[in-house]
Amino acid sequence: MHSLQNTLRKGTGSRWGTVRRRGSSLTCSPRFNLFSYQCIVACRYTAAAEAPRFYDLLTAQQQSAGHRDDPATDGRVTTQQMASTGNGLRSQGDDNLQAMLVGAMMRKIKSRNWKKQRYFKLEDDFMTIWYQSKKTGNVRSTFSVNDVEAVREGHQSEVLLSIADEFPPDRCFTLVFRGRRGNLDLVAESAEEAQSWIWGMRKLIENVENMGEREKLDQWIGEWFKKADKNNDGRMNFKEVQDLLKMMNVDMNEHHAHHLFTMADKSQSGTLENDEFVLFYKMLTQREDVLKVFQEYSVDGQKLSQSNLEDFLREEQLEGDDIQLHAKQLIECYEPSDKAKRMNAMTFDGFLMYLGSAEGSIFNPQRRGIFQDMTQPLCHYFISSSHNTYLMEDQLRGQSSVEGYIRALNRGCRCVEVDCWDGANGEPIVYHGHTFTSKILFKDVVSAVGNYAFKVSQYPVILSIENHCSVEQQRVMAHHLNHILGDRLLKTILDGKAPIRLPSPEDLKGKILVKAKKDGGLEQSLSGMVEDSLNGEVSDEDEAAEIDEDHPHHESIHCRLKKSKQRLSKELSDCVVYCKSVHFTSFKHSRIHSKFYEVASFTESKARKHLRDAGAEFVHHNSRQLSRVYPSGFRTDSSNFNPQEMWNAGCQIVALNFQTAGEGMDVNDGLFSQNGCCGYVLKPSFMREADVRFDPEMPQKRDHYHPVVLTVQVISGQQLPKVNIKEDSIVDPLVRVEVHGVPMDQAKQETRHIENNGFNPMWYDTLHFTIHTPELAMVRFVVEDYDKTSKNDFVGQYTLPLSCMQQGYRHIHLLSKDGTSIPPSSLFVYLRIKHLE
Repeated sequence: MHSLQNTLRKGTGSRWGTVRRRGSSLTCSPRFNLFSYQCIVACRYTAAAEAPRFYDLLTAQQQSAGHRDDPATDGRVTTQQMASTGNGLRSQGDDNLQAMLVGAMMRKIKSRNWKKQRYFKLEDDFMTIWYQSKKTGNVRSTFSVNDVEAVREGHQSEVLLSIADEFPPDRCFTLVFRGRRGNLDLVAESAEEAQSWIWGMRKLIENVENMGEREKLDQWIGEWFKKADKNNDGRMNFKEVQDLLKMMNVDMNEHHAHHLFTMADKSQSGTLENDEFVLFYKMLTQREDVLKVFQEYSVDGQKLSQSNLEDFLREEQLEGDDIQLHAKQLIECYEPSDKAKRMNAMTFDGFLMYLGSAEGSIFNPQRRGIFQDMTQPLCHYFISSSHNTYLMEDQLRGQSSVEGYIRALNRGCRCVEVDCWDGANGEPIVYHGHTFTSKILFKDVVSAVGNYAFKVSQYPVILSIENHCSVEQQRVMAHHLNHILGDRLLKTILDGKAPIRLPSPEDLKGKILVKAKKDGGLEQSLSGMVEDSLNGEVSDEDEAAEIDEDHPHHESIHCRLKKSKQRLSKELSDCVVYCKSVHFTSFKHSRIHSKFYEVASFTESKARKHLRDAGAEFVHHNSRQLSRVYPSGFRTDSSNFNPQEMWNAGCQIVALNFQTAGEGMDVNDGLFSQNGCCGYVLKPSFMREADVRFDPEMPQKRDHYHPVVLTVQVISGQQLPKVNIKEDSIVDPLVRVEVHGVPMDQAKQETRHIENNGFNPMWYDTLHFTIHTPELAMVRFVVEDYDKTSKNDFVGQYTLPLSCMQQGYRHIHLLSKDGTSIPPSSLFVYLRIKHLE
């Protein structure tokens, strides 16, 4: 608290770090002293009705020191319990949830041969499921409702399909977890019991999704309380609080921790109960960084008038559209005090809630939905694409699963890969050929694609087929595509006339396209000249062919992936319309001979070579037709390259291993997080126009060259997750800001690291980047745990396009390595993007 008082005494200073008060010197007014400050900050994310009780706690001490202040908020209602209790209240009267509270014996299924009985029960917090086996007695495992993404009913997993003859679908269901965690397949004792759990889980998931910011935070606090309450008596003594602080990444002086503990212990029992712990947490999370900003625009230190808020939105957040209306809406939406609302004002509590909301985040909400023109040819879009989609792990011994397709499609992927080989009983199979990966049926893949293709996006899905099958099994493939997909499979051109360019995503809504080899072209198909000659040649997968070309002396690989030549069946050829796979010869050959519906595939090394040797030609090629780029076959661990370098060339189908977390997938997820997460992002105009030559190696030579300077001040972090399982380990966080773009824009800068503080570290470090092609730039914020003797540990990240950034004071809500949210972990930053003169 001394640092706050020192800051308040200093008066004016730079906008980048100290308080600046407009119109008068900044001093502690009689109505805003330290106790008022504690009250306002401690009430963050709480309803106005909760503020007075905490204010009373502080005021009692204040009055004993001879101070008398009025509360900043109104109302005298009893403090609510934590958000978990709120969930319980919302759940009363729901028969399904009541049944879950009682619990049920169900079978947990891992395979056809592994079926174990477990007792599952919903805990009273309505946020935790625990289960135990008969053998282990009191040993329990738990998972949070927060971790569950969806519930699938019936035989909708490979595991449950494998036991379909043993258990009927009305007793089976699957819990799908967020990130890359495996599913939980369950079989209930009866159909009624299964329905209770299916609908009950869906209700709980809906409750979580509908939580407000305050409820989410209080629920998070409640989870920590339960972790720390070792003896489960609903109270925490000071020793338990000390242990909890270590668990929460807080390295706090014992005297100060005990002082806060005593203040929160209203009952003077020597322990903290639920609501007392909430108050303790809120004293712990004082936001001096946000208070500085609030003070800069507040006249009396307690509130922002609507006019003050308009000034803030105009000067700091750089908003220009109807600021008066927007300020009014923000007060109505985020201000918890009815009294302040009646005054058209915003208290610090409301200001903090606004800055922590989606509107106050770094990502521009106007870019969340579909905002781009979706009527241009397919080749004018970057398309979210997956490589070896069937794999769940590495590409030598990993598991193949239809789950890979389901997960990719549910993440907005619009191009999936299917490696097809002859299987037993005349049924084609899918796996990574000549390896020890497991095998799945082609028809099961097609069924999964048919079921999940359009769950999250209505725009077209491309099936990229690597065909190694005999003519007989190719005919079976064509039968499955036609029979399972029906009208969703695109079999003919859209309007019956010879087209001159690719159709648009809008034209192809709800359609599944096949990308594969084809006899002849669209012209012959229209004229009916293609015969069932069986002379069409099907090469081995492009990946193997390119490995042989790049490494002709690599005998082991050459033998393992030896090219085979198969004939092509007319039935499968007829399934290909706008995405005919062809071998790439040269850019000159393509200019003269290539058709707009032909798609060439490049391994990452070949794409890099073309980019180095003829970048402008590559971009021009991709303005007319589709290109696919995929990871090298030598990436046996299924790692990824950075897709940005391929987008720099205008390549549309940049295929990544979706099952592998890391920088490549972070950048990919970041690009496709805009435009409704629909899987299509419109390329910049200079990459779409045939008469424009853009060279990513020399971006300054293009017309309308407008470089910008990105300035990022990293102010603070909040509740960073613990990465080291050792109890006494506290994070030493640093923030790295990375710019991914054309070669001239590639850059990384770091803040200093903060020792022993993962809870509320403060940096106020400023970083500057010059960006020559802002239209292509992606910005990645990475938090790491600094280690001077070994590689830093990953803590969290967030990636987004520069074009989607909001300027001003913004929170960045961090994501885990798997790309899932980790609330309430965030960074607080100040951003400016200025054009170079």
